[in-house]
Amino acid sequence: MDLPAALPTLWDHRLRVVLEAAATLAFALSGVIEAARKRLDAVGVCVVAFAAAFGGGTLRDLLLDHRPFFWVQQVEYVWALLLLCVLAIAFLQQRHLAPTERAILWPDALGLGLFTTVGADLALTLQQPSLVAVLMGVITATFGGVIRDMLCNEIPRALADHRPYALWSFAGGWLFVGLEHLAWPHELVLASTVVVTAGARLLSVYRNWTVPGWRRG
Repeated sequence: MDLPAALPTLWDHRLRVVLEAAATLAFALSGVIEAARKRLDAVGVCVVAFAAAFGGGTLRDLLLDHRPFFWVQQVEYVWALLLLCVLAIAFLQQRHLAPTERAILWPDALGLGLFTTVGADLALTLQQPSLVAVLMGVITATFGGVIRDMLCNEIPRALADHRPYALWSFAGGWLFVGLEHLAWPHELVLASTVVVTAGARLLSVYRNWTVPGWRRG
């Protein structure tokens, strides 16, 4: 009797897991690239990749009192991250490639869009207010990158890039909430939020859109 009502919930959960896995790998790749740029050893690469991939989601789960943490519940993420680190290190060494700062933009932007969507979706599923859901999306999408940059002795891009980053995550979170209130199909809401948030970040980088900063004296 309850089966038809349970199916969408199960499907939504699986869809969120897929998006979360993609976001985790995207941010892990950004961590690998940044660590390789700083010429860290294999342990350093794994630590930075782990922080980038899991930092934002872990803080979100802490704030929402959601247990177990998402990467504990899906331990496959950890194995996939370790495999990604090993393959990336081997590939970069064999090809003698020197990762550039620009190489990090694509996985970073994709992770921003994916984690914004996943964070907002989880918060709404837990029946949090709209503003809290938006902020959880921002935290999930940005905090891992902040830790990544700090470990690599960089001022976090989310705070000092001057090109919209957290701002697009914030806007993407409200887009997600708005489309949910309009009762759009859930899959379309998820896809639209990912595409708009990640696309806006990339467009602002390539068009060099900037947010107001301090005037230089």
